[in-house]
Amino acid sequence: MMTIPGLALFYSGMVRKKNVLATMAQSLAAVAIVSILWVTFGYSLSFVGDGPWLGTLDRWFLAGITMDSVNPAAKTIPEALFMLYQMTFAIITVALVAGSVADRMRFSAYLLFSIAGSFSPIVPLAHWVWGGGFLASMVCWISPAASSCIFSAGVSGLVAAKVMGRRYGYGSENLSPFDLSLAVVGTGLLWVGWFGFNGGSALGANSRAVMAIIATHLCSLRRRADLGAIEWATRRKPSVLGMISGAVAGLGTITPASGFVAPWHGIIIGIIAGLVCYWALHLAEASLQPLLDDSLDVFGVHGIGGMTGTLLAGIFAASAIGRHRRPARGQPQQLLIQFYCIAVTLVWCGGVTFVLLKLVSVFVRCGLAAAGDGRPRHFSARRGVAVGRGAGVIWSTGQSRCRFGLAQHISKCLCVAMIETDIFKALADPTRRSVFEKLAGGSLTPAPCATGMEISQPAMSQHLAGAAPRPDWCANSGRAAL
Repeated sequence: MMTIPGLALFYSGMVRKKNVLATMAQSLAAVAIVSILWVTFGYSLSFVGDGPWLGTLDRWFLAGITMDSVNPAAKTIPEALFMLYQMTFAIITVALVAGSVADRMRFSAYLLFSIAGSFSPIVPLAHWVWGGGFLASMVCWISPAASSCIFSAGVSGLVAAKVMGRRYGYGSENLSPFDLSLAVVGTGLLWVGWFGFNGGSALGANSRAVMAIIATHLCSLRRRADLGAIEWATRRKPSVLGMISGAVAGLGTITPASGFVAPWHGIIIGIIAGLVCYWALHLAEASLQPLLDDSLDVFGVHGIGGMTGTLLAGIFAASAIGRHRRPARGQPQQLLIQFYCIAVTLVWCGGVTFVLLKLVSVFVRCGLAAAGDGRPRHFSARRGVAVGRGAGVIWSTGQSRCRFGLAQHISKCLCVAMIETDIFKALADPTRRSVFEKLAGGSLTPAPCATGMEISQPAMSQHLAGAAPRPDWCANSGRAAL
């Protein structure tokens, strides 16, 4: 429910129209890839064995898991159920990172990153905190969902956004969401699914699970209300985008502390998280806008929220709920341990993500290739210059924006190669061409080529540079590659 359809709808509703299906496909791919790899070796390396750095391969392909087997880390439920529960965290971790690089990462590169990311940084981090690693020996108070998912995804998303660079038009063009109604539906599915996410950390249907669910619900409500109130005070009206971002930020913030804090602590954590995450989403990112483009605010919501919740878990954790060896809450020693866990996650996830993306770029191109004018190729092909078979003709206008058909190319001279015969005939008819001229905002002047010819790529580049059309631009050289 959380990744498909929850996260898929949440993300696809906040990207541009042309990237909706690609964003959904990334969530589907993450589910398929991570599930297989988690069963293959991820679970065994994370939760089998008590080594300080990594587990063993005793459960390779779930070998040894029977109807009655249990994991020492989850003695109250069957081991197969525990494996499936932890799999959901690994899946959504990889899927969350896609939000930071939305609109600009190639699908093939994301597939390779998902394969590599299924092992590192998720597997070692999960083992360190909950599989008997060195952080577990320090009694770092973080729920399983936060240790291997929320916080690490935020950090990895931040690094991925920096490595991939900014989207074309970021800061200068309208990149508003396509359909927030999809995002609202996705938020509802995430919200309900998060109850199982955090409540399941109790590893049983017991009072601790109920406490975690109530704290999760109250924190998300409080966080959503706070962000709406802040927007109302600063912008004179709340926004749907702010409401759903606040709700998801509240879910991400309470996750590290779920199963350790009382329900009323969830309200306090929601208030604190509201101020911190608003600063991260609106003030800090505004100052970093020229340097960083986190498309869907993964780090501001999950990274900052996860860090805040991890620190507050050391302040509000109650031994009666979490059953820890240290009964007192808010000890300076425990806060230092929480800080240490945050530092380890930052360094490990950030460094590994950077290395993985550089390795992926060796095999495939991570970003969209730039066309001759510096735009991504898919942008020029679909919204700018289109070159193909059939009757070729250049239609140009001196206006700054051309909105008809295939073209929306912003330059001093807008060009479109009309590649279909019916389009060519439509524009050749003066009556029908007037409709396109009205949409284009100016007159269209044809520079015809011979039927069946194509406009060569060098010629198109010269025309974009402002050169006058010449007859020799039409060449029978096959389909031009954009």
